[in-house]
Amino acid sequence: MENQEKIGETFETFKWTIKDFYKLKSKKIYSQNFYIGGHSWRILMYPKGNKVDYLSIYLDAGTLPDVETRFSKFKLVLINQVNDKLTQIKETQHTFNARESDWGFTSFIPLADLYIYNKGFIVNDTCISEARISISRPELEKKVDEAAPPVSVQVPAKPIEHADNPLPMDMSAIPIDELVDFRGLGKIEKAFVPLLDEVCAKHPSVIGCQKKRSRRFSEWAFTALGRVLHFLKTKKARDMDEEACSHLQILWEELETFRFDLTWLEPHVQSALGMKNYMERSAKVKGVKENVAALEMEMKKLKAMVAAVEVDLEMARRELVKVEEGFEEIDLDGEVGYGP
Repeated sequence: MENQEKIGETFETFKWTIKDFYKLKSKKIYSQNFYIGGHSWRILMYPKGNKVDYLSIYLDAGTLPDVETRFSKFKLVLINQVNDKLTQIKETQHTFNARESDWGFTSFIPLADLYIYNKGFIVNDTCISEARISISRPELEKKVDEAAPPVSVQVPAKPIEHADNPLPMDMSAIPIDELVDFRGLGKIEKAFVPLLDEVCAKHPSVIGCQKKRSRRFSEWAFTALGRVLHFLKTKKARDMDEEACSHLQILWEELETFRFDLTWLEPHVQSALGMKNYMERSAKVKGVKENVAALEMEMKKLKAMVAAVEVDLEMARRELVKVEEGFEEIDLDGEVGYGP
């Protein structure tokens, strides 16, 4: 660990040296735990990108209790081992909580830049990353108020993302022109509003159960609902692979925390989550059908060949009758003889 001074604040640094980087097979990897500011942290990295063609890096706070939040200002760094001036540094700050226990950058640098041998980010099959965490002021610990779920406290130049949910839950991370007022309950992403209007018209209790909540709570609640509706509206059955099912499960569990009456929606979500098993079975059925079709085709070919052989056989039998007429067989092993 080392301290780095900046005007008005101090950052303590953890360096993570990753050897045999080209040989990594795991989708995501974690550093060892390290302690800064009295808390345990890890670096989370997706060497091949988190659903993008970029290196993805996050700071992970581990498992936090539902009632705990932890504010931190930090930098994530990718060391250029050839030229210090090319070292990549990205800075943000976030309030970590049970739902968003990791935070960082899904698009850190393009994989094309990372894996080019002469770029300097991987040298001798070794990659070096750092987490620099501010320790200039006490950690802001607080209890979660039901009416005000935790949110990120600052908007970076680019939306910062949670590793398991690349869409930012912090409403301030969404461009203002993509937010519209939803029935006076808060600012909601524009794409979600028609879907929310539709379900609210069919299920008035969706609106009723949120009217006594704070504006911020309602924004979070209807954003969570909008995400699930948008997912179900835009996904096709064939899209529901393991990754999509995992994403929907996360969205659904998040939505359940806002205490909507979701009895009308749950069957559709469970049906979508069950689509993975259906797709697997469908693929198996398709394979068996293709095998049956191939065997039936082969059978037709064989039957056609048998029919042709039967025709040839019948013609040969008729030919035999003709050539045998008036023909008497003799014993070819008997003596020819010369008379009595």
